[in-house]
Amino acid sequence: MVRRILLGAQLRRLRESRGVTREAAGYSIRASESKISRMELGRVSFKPRDVADLLTLYGVTDETEREPLLSMARTSGLAGWWHSYHDVLPGWFPTFVGLEEAANDIRTYEVQFIPGLLQSEEYAHAVVTSNFPELSRAEVDRRVGLRMGRQKLLLSENAPQLHCVLDEAALRRAYGGSEVMRAQLALLVQLSERDNVTLGVIPFSHGGHAGVAGAFVLLSFAEAEIADVAYVEELTSALYLDKPEDTTAYRRAFDGLSGAALDPAATRRLLHEIAQQL
Repeated sequence: MVRRILLGAQLRRLRESRGVTREAAGYSIRASESKISRMELGRVSFKPRDVADLLTLYGVTDETEREPLLSMARTSGLAGWWHSYHDVLPGWFPTFVGLEEAANDIRTYEVQFIPGLLQSEEYAHAVVTSNFPELSRAEVDRRVGLRMGRQKLLLSENAPQLHCVLDEAALRRAYGGSEVMRAQLALLVQLSERDNVTLGVIPFSHGGHAGVAGAFVLLSFAEAEIADVAYVEELTSALYLDKPEDTTAYRRAFDGLSGAALDPAATRRLLHEIAQQL
């Protein structure tokens, strides 16, 4: 998806710089004006032949300029590693994992449980079995495996910045029992000390805060062509919001939540205190 958005944006810039209409561009590849629009928005896959014809139309004939764009067209349809888990994923979730992989800044707020990127394997198993008691052991293991695969992102060379705000309720709800929860809290302390992870907890003592609408994730990208995306998961679907007025509202809410949260050092002290009480 991200490759398609980037390639589409570059093709749009080339077309506009040459004064070519979408209708004329569509005619050159035997397609409609609406398909060119969808291509430029990254909403459809690209055929390398079509991209090659468009580049010729736009006057891009130098192979050193053409090849990076043609390479992007060839790889834009490749499935990510997470697609091998399609059998246990809800239809709306692969898009989120792809965006998460491409983001350079991830802001997440959670009230019910620890976010997937920060879960221990045992805690993740307890969350999945609690939420989906009808799943077989093999299906549970597959879902947990996907979650563990996603966490490699935080340890990668180009790891994103993760800003996580938790309501204290997420720490008090002991999925898997006391032993599992103590290990999970210890993992949070460990991860919170990484340079690319910022963790804050809103204590019960704070009272009300800006998280009244529930959990959400706000994804930002290094590429200016890709708009921020707010992800809100529902019981049977999810919302992907990228209109500026929506993402601005979620950014404002996250800023309010961050302001209400304990600083990282105080958060780690609270994590230790809760672990001792289990």
